[in-house]
Amino acid sequence: MLESLYLKLRVTFLCLTALSAATQADVIQLKNGNRIVADSTREVNGKIEYTIGDNTYVIPKSSVLKIDVGGPAAVTSSRSQNSGGTQSAPAELPKVQQQIEPQGDLRARVIHDAQIDVAAIRAIESEGVPERSAAANFYAAFFEEKRNNFSEAARYLQAALIYSPNHVILLEHYVAMMLQLGRTGEALVYADRLGRATPQTAESLGLLGYVYYRNDRTNDAVNAWKKSLALHADEKIAALLQKVDRETKAEAEFRQQETLHFVLRYEGSQVPDNLRNEILAALEEHYKTLQNDLGSAPRNAISISLYTQEAFFDVTQVPAWTSALNDGKLRIPISGITSATPELVRVLRHELTHSFIQQITHGNVPQWLNEGLAQLEEPKSTAPLGVRLASLYAAGQQIPLNRLEGSFLSYGQAEASVAYAESLAAVEYIRTIYGMSDVARILVRLGQGESIEAALHNTIHGGYAQLENEITGYLKKNYGT
Repeated sequence: MLESLYLKLRVTFLCLTALSAATQADVIQLKNGNRIVADSTREVNGKIEYTIGDNTYVIPKSSVLKIDVGGPAAVTSSRSQNSGGTQSAPAELPKVQQQIEPQGDLRARVIHDAQIDVAAIRAIESEGVPERSAAANFYAAFFEEKRNNFSEAARYLQAALIYSPNHVILLEHYVAMMLQLGRTGEALVYADRLGRATPQTAESLGLLGYVYYRNDRTNDAVNAWKKSLALHADEKIAALLQKVDRETKAEAEFRQQETLHFVLRYEGSQVPDNLRNEILAALEEHYKTLQNDLGSAPRNAISISLYTQEAFFDVTQVPAWTSALNDGKLRIPISGITSATPELVRVLRHELTHSFIQQITHGNVPQWLNEGLAQLEEPKSTAPLGVRLASLYAAGQQIPLNRLEGSFLSYGQAEASVAYAESLAAVEYIRTIYGMSDVARILVRLGQGESIEAALHNTIHGGYAQLENEITGYLKKNYGT
């Protein structure tokens, strides 16, 4: 299982009255722990209809815990992810501020009719007032953030920084966007500027520490996080510090070996030369396969740490049935292994797939798709469990896909095994019937901020209900009882 806390951007309003009109939204709290931030919601015939921008979606009322109407919009990038023995995702970002000085009717000029008025932004910029130009672009960026359209949000934030290059909140948001997009090197450039900006807040220092950590500047990360905690207590930053402390102790004597796409860290006495070379060769080979299958690849070198069994569980704090972890780094236990066994190669392929998925979707990916595709790339097949799965679906006793969007960590091992098998069946079906190109297109649409229902409708032309029925038919045809 891959215990992961995907990058989240959470809203902190320092001046609610200034931005309340700009940021009101309905927050749908789902029973599976996920949230949907919508522009509006309504109940129709026992279902919940919600709108995001120009799109309208429908979910069963039975899947909804509650709806917070008209609350401040929370920007989330993804769900926690975990995988059957293997899982991936970067750690959670410290929160960032969302407030910028109010500029009268500026927001209404920039955002209206559920879209950004680009001409209005250009007109505001032509007025020659830097503060107003920065604010106009910030409003556009925030609009795109709400829709998980991080590339566009980053573009508007970059424009805002031209007019106000040392604005702390703008810098925070831009750095967060660079991390969200996997551009950690660019994040570091702006993080250094953020580190020189004033005043330094607990939020900016927390974010700064995370950037340093993702760029392997561990000591700088620790110093920034300690300063952040001195200003304001934060459980997540405290947990990050504890994790880094465990990691630093475990890797104090580690050596390093690099290839074009990977940085391998290992304890010299535990990892023979042939094993390191075989691991890197397997990773490089599968890197090419994934690049061909998915049409994209991570921008930065991927870190892998090889641990003894004891060190692995001490560093990661994952359940005992976990076989590997991808939390932005691939963490692999290799006790007693002297060569790259078929099982180890499958684990490496699974974990590497998560890194590609994270790069493409920016963390906006349901667990079943993340884990199903990672298993498919190992490669695994539903064949060994086909008869049992066919029987499960035929009886209508499968776990619905909308319950498999979030973390599997709350499941017991038996239930988790079913969740992983169903995830594999779903992705295997999509690839078999529609092709890997449509699997890749679904990921791209998720990366553009679409919901999974919208991404399915726009690729394979059906949502969850149709997909569940088609999976049932697929399993019956191939393994029917």
